[in-house]
Amino acid sequence: MIKYSFLKEYFIEALLSVATIYLFIIIGFIYKKVFQSQVNERSFVLLNLYFLQPILIFWGLTRAKLNENFLISPLIYFVAIFITLAISFIYAKKLFKQKPQDKSVFLACSLVGNTGNLGIPLGIALFGEASVPYTSILNIANVFFIYIFSVYFFAGDKFKFINAIKEIIKIPAIHVTVIAIAYNYFDFTLNEDFDKLFTMGAYAAIVMQLVVFGIFMSQVKIKTANWSLSINVVLFKHIVLPLIGLFVILYFNIDPFIGSIIFLELIVPLAVNNVNLASLYNCKPVDTTFSILISSITFIVLIYLYILIIHTFFGI
Repeated sequence: MIKYSFLKEYFIEALLSVATIYLFIIIGFIYKKVFQSQVNERSFVLLNLYFLQPILIFWGLTRAKLNENFLISPLIYFVAIFITLAISFIYAKKLFKQKPQDKSVFLACSLVGNTGNLGIPLGIALFGEASVPYTSILNIANVFFIYIFSVYFFAGDKFKFINAIKEIIKIPAIHVTVIAIAYNYFDFTLNEDFDKLFTMGAYAAIVMQLVVFGIFMSQVKIKTANWSLSINVVLFKHIVLPLIGLFVILYFNIDPFIGSIIFLELIVPLAVNNVNLASLYNCKPVDTTFSILISSITFIVLIYLYILIIHTFFGI
């Protein structure tokens, strides 16, 4: 009975974390529905991608001192991601042979979780503030994957390899990430006024990202939605990746607390940032939005099972 109450409390906290954060999606949805053609979603995407997201990344990377104790977390995270990516590449090559854009969306976003906007606050809700350094470093790993591999997949069908690399270099998040890591490494600190400024910008980026998702979600037509793409994306994001991730985490035999945080960051639903890149490269942003929506619903349905797995295998 005590165990049941404990898991129920975890479940309610997780649901509340998701529900309160995703309220901003409703604002974006209503905003687009009411004002329709007056809303230029691409302007929001460019503002967030080139200005607010870099602020969020720099802010996140300067919250805690990075050291060797955190290096194992992104390493395990990447091992799980790249094993799954290899399998998904073979899978997509056969499944989407006649649909190159569907293949691009599948490869670009099916392994990219919402480790920042959702993963960090969810980690606090489930594991306390002690999880923040680990969720932050895992978010860094996710950022690198997004702005290198996801950008390449989204842009790959429109550009040759060298041109795709040039497109990646244009994304300011890559440069800001390097600068922020160097800033952290040399132990620089922001004064109080600049810290407030970056905090405001970081939260603005999170809110803007969720509003953008709501704007694109308002354009989804359930009857004509790309169900095949979304189901396959969800299959890999919420079934294949968690299973491979669990195996990899257990294989490394790390501290159960760190293992549970890595598993959490692997199971969070698709990152809303996928919509930014899909829109930027005109690679089915509405279908990408629908996949994120289905992924979010799937996450809510499976969250109790995920919590049960965390408690069973990591004792947290």
